[in-house]
Amino acid sequence: MLTLAAALLLLGRAETYVFDQARQVVTDVAAPLLELASRPVAATRRLVERTDEYAYVFDENEHLRDENSVLLEWKEKALRLEAKISRYEALLNVQVDPSISYATGRVVGDRGGPFVETYIVNLGREHGVASGQAVVDSDGLIGRIVSTGANASRILLLTDLNSRVPVVIEPTRYRAVLAGDNTPWPRVEYLPTGSGVAPGDRVVTSGHGGLMPAGLPVGVVIATDDGYLRVQTFSNRDRLDSVRVLQYDFPSEVSRQDPPLALQKPEEPEKEKAADAKPTPAAVTPTSAPAGGQ
Repeated sequence: MLTLAAALLLLGRAETYVFDQARQVVTDVAAPLLELASRPVAATRRLVERTDEYAYVFDENEHLRDENSVLLEWKEKALRLEAKISRYEALLNVQVDPSISYATGRVVGDRGGPFVETYIVNLGREHGVASGQAVVDSDGLIGRIVSTGANASRILLLTDLNSRVPVVIEPTRYRAVLAGDNTPWPRVEYLPTGSGVAPGDRVVTSGHGGLMPAGLPVGVVIATDDGYLRVQTFSNRDRLDSVRVLQYDFPSEVSRQDPPLALQKPEEPEKEKAADAKPTPAAVTPTSAPAGGQ
C-alpha cells in the first residue's frame, strides 16, 4: 500500500491532468452513493431534532396547563370580587344621613317558616347591631332587626304580619303606617280620608317614634282587588344578598328647659350683694341697775 501510494503520488505529479480526470470520474460515480448514504443520517438527525422539540413542547404544555389552572383560580376570585364590589356599590346608592353609621353583612339564612317573614344576617352584637335597627339593601328598606346574637341577627321583613313601620306618602306628605300581612305587598293603614294618595306615589320612612331614620326609600303605592292601598317595595326579598344595618340612635334625651326671661328673678347689683354678705351686729340689750344703786 505504501508502494502504491508512492507510485500514485509520483504519477500524480507527472500526469496531473490524467489524475484530475480520474478523480472527477470517481467523484461523479461516488456522488449518488454518498447522497444515498447521507439520507438515513439526515433522517436520523431530523428525528432527533423532532424528538427534542416534542419533549420541549410536552414540558411547555405541562407548564401552560399549570399556569392555566392558576389563572382560572384567579379568574374565579376576580369574578367573585367583581360581583361583591358591584353589590357594595349598589348598597351605596341608598343615601342615608352621613352621621348614621352602619355595618355591612350578608344574608345567610332563609325565612324561618311559612308564616314568618324573617332572614338571618351574619352581623351581631360584636358588630354593634341591636334590636330595632333598620336594614336596607341596594334598593331600599327591607325590615328591621328583631333579635341579635354574638355574630348573627334576625331581620323582620316589611311583609311580616308583625311588622309596623311609620311612613310618609310623597308628594302629599301624609303620614301612615305600613303594616305587613304575610303577603308580598304590605298594607297602608291609618291614612286620613280624602288624603289624595294615588297609585304610583312614593313611600319613605317618616322617622316618627324613633324606630328608624327618616327618608329611607320603601316602595310605591299600588291598588289591589281587596280595596286596600298597598305598597310594592323597592327591595326584592327573593334576591337578598348584601345588606346594611343602620346603627341609628334616636335623640330621646332633652336638656332641661330654662324659664322665660320675664319669669326669671332680676340680678342684684354687686354692692347690694356685698352688703347682704356682711354679718348683722347683734342688738344691745340694756342692763338693769342693781337695787339701791341710785
